[in-house]
Amino acid sequence: MLVVISGPSAVGKDTVTRRLLTLDPGLRYSVSATTRLARPGEAGGANYTFVTREEFQHMVDRGVFLEHAEYAGNLYGTLRDRVEQGRNDGHDVVLKIDVQGAEQVRKEMPDSVFIFLAPPSMQELERRQRLRDSETVQEKAERMAIAEHEMAYASHYEHVVVNDDVERAVKAIRGIIDESRRRVT
Repeated sequence: MLVVISGPSAVGKDTVTRRLLTLDPGLRYSVSATTRLARPGEAGGANYTFVTREEFQHMVDRGVFLEHAEYAGNLYGTLRDRVEQGRNDGHDVVLKIDVQGAEQVRKEMPDSVFIFLAPPSMQELERRQRLRDSETVQEKAERMAIAEHEMAYASHYEHVVVNDDVERAVKAIRGIIDESRRRVT
């Protein structure tokens, strides 16, 4: 099974995904490729595969991505072989991708489980972005503008989970995944 988790920047996708992976040994995370620079504490291969824009474009030309999109001036993509490897090994694979990428996956793999992680409010989302302190003021403003656009896509998802409490959100997503597994079997 393929599980797609999307939501605006700073909604808590990384935190929720990490927690899901520690609680569910049947899940594997597909590390995306990106052209953005690593943030403090991020490691290549664990958080993202960091590549140049030229390398990324070469990968697009070779068709190695299941999906790819530009977000806030950087390119992001899901490597098809990582998804296939996880599924071939008998695991459900989690993708943490933006709404553009999710739409591409929906066309190619419509049987995937699509979950939109939403903030309790836009004010709370803005507060979380300020606390993150990993972007410039201009980058934060761009991400908030993108977030407002992305929120309109929540209705495209079968499941919307509000991240007002990490443990509650993780429990809700685990419930969605467990129910999806029961339907598949």
